[in-house]
Amino acid sequence: MLGLTAGLTLFTALAACSEGDPGSGGGGEDGGGAMGDGEFDQIGFMAQDMSNPFFQAMEEGIVAEAENMGVEVNTQDGRQDLNAQNEQIDTFIQQGVDAILINAVDSEGIGPAVERAVEAGIVVVAVDVTAENAMATVTLDNVQAGEVACEYLVEQVGGSGNILLIDGTPISSVQDRVEGCQGVLDENPDVEVVGHQNGDNGRSEALSITADLLTAHPDVVGIFGINDPTALGAMLAAQQAGYDDLVIVGVDASPEAVDALEQDTMFMGSAKQDPNTQGSIGLQMARDLFNGEELEEEMVLVPTEMLTRENLDEYEGW
Repeated sequence: MLGLTAGLTLFTALAACSEGDPGSGGGGEDGGGAMGDGEFDQIGFMAQDMSNPFFQAMEEGIVAEAENMGVEVNTQDGRQDLNAQNEQIDTFIQQGVDAILINAVDSEGIGPAVERAVEAGIVVVAVDVTAENAMATVTLDNVQAGEVACEYLVEQVGGSGNILLIDGTPISSVQDRVEGCQGVLDENPDVEVVGHQNGDNGRSEALSITADLLTAHPDVVGIFGINDPTALGAMLAAQQAGYDDLVIVGVDASPEAVDALEQDTMFMGSAKQDPNTQGSIGLQMARDLFNGEELEEEMVLVPTEMLTRENLDEYEGW
């Protein structure tokens, strides 16, 4: 896991001041005005689903960094609803916030609303997943996360057998994880995906989907879930169906994943994330953009590695 200090060091290395003039937005009547005007003191944070501990940890990182800056944070729960996030952005425009940190429900679908905010002079930084028209992004290296998770899965199933892939919503992080996993599977043709279905990134939907897939494909040896709630929902479905020897992996290295690894379960590992660090880096990027600084890198990718029972004692967690 990339710790907070290492994450901030990474960000410092990637950001540099520009000698040019501060950027400015459209500055609508109720908008935030020109970027760089006034004091950076009010931001909005938009999360996909605040019932997910991952986004709670991300908010903690943002709030902690905001306190250091003297910045007020207004958190909004997207509830996995694109329409809700559209309305939240319009509200932030009316309120004239200085910046929005957005964890989009739909990476492309949110684009027009993000564009409205930028045109109103508001800095928009995407956190954890891309958001079309955002000015910068900080996220896990999700392709790498899919790669390390599925490399471990392939290793644990002995390089052959049928597996399930429980997918998620149309956001960049999910799509990148699947891409990374598929790249590994392409190099291991004896491991075949016999069931691939989209969920909603949550445990309940993954349980239902996996139950159906296991009925249709009972001879599977492993499951890749695009995040820990998905993987843990899949594990519950497998347990209810009478399985006790599947290899199940996810992404996030969440507290719930740690609990599962501490017990004798079919959940075997998770690619590590650090939502706290992502949030704090995103806020720093937003502040620098507001102050007219030019980022050397508009996309910051936080590296990952696999959390398993073998290295669990070394893991500090979120």
